[in-house]
Amino acid sequence: MPAVDLFIPCFVDQLFPQTAMNMVKVLESVGCEVHYNANQTCCGQPAYNAGYKQESHQVACKFLDDFPNQPDRYIVSPSGSCVGMVRNAYAELFDGTADQARYHGLQRRIFEMTEFLVDVLGVKQIAGAQLPGKYTYHDSCSALRECGIKEAPRLLLDAVQGLERVEMNESETCCGFGGTFAVKFEAISVAMAEQKVENALATGADYVVSTDTSCLMHLDAYIRREKKPIKTMHVADVLASGW
Repeated sequence: MPAVDLFIPCFVDQLFPQTAMNMVKVLESVGCEVHYNANQTCCGQPAYNAGYKQESHQVACKFLDDFPNQPDRYIVSPSGSCVGMVRNAYAELFDGTADQARYHGLQRRIFEMTEFLVDVLGVKQIAGAQLPGKYTYHDSCSALRECGIKEAPRLLLDAVQGLERVEMNESETCCGFGGTFAVKFEAISVAMAEQKVENALATGADYVVSTDTSCLMHLDAYIRREKKPIKTMHVADVLASGW
């Protein structure tokens, strides 16, 4: 039974806790022994992206302390963005420090949920998962470009009973969120969300699905404001549907 430590990003913890619970449901269904350290907080990505390297290093040090330094324990998260931060940006933050070796050990053990299921456990289907309708997939920037995640979520989603994939144009194009980018450049951010939603609508899909709740929140805000006939769902919520 694989031992898994949950890494629940602050974004998911505060705004989409059900997604985290659904990830637990999915992991346990494939035989994982799930652990959660309630003392964990942010990975430091907001500070790092804003240029506050010293502050983000302090947060990163806490992150290392929050997870057991055990080579047989995986760390799994429902966020490609935050996994990308730990897997890549931490390499700069810990370069040449006393914690560098400990970080590299953690770096090898952290995974986004779908890549863990497919690439580590070899899972191709979540038993009982069912959701009627069509979905189109949004490749989040961090999941795709920082973690190389593309096929794993599609493989699992395509195996959901009653669900059909329809690819949209420019599925790999940014949705416009980008953390503080959406605040600092609101007009550009909204225009990018509009284009992404219009591409999704053109497929006739019922759902836009992704690995990142941040992207989905941004798109959902535009969808709700403009009253568009499509919904957003995190991949964990889809895989936990119907059972």
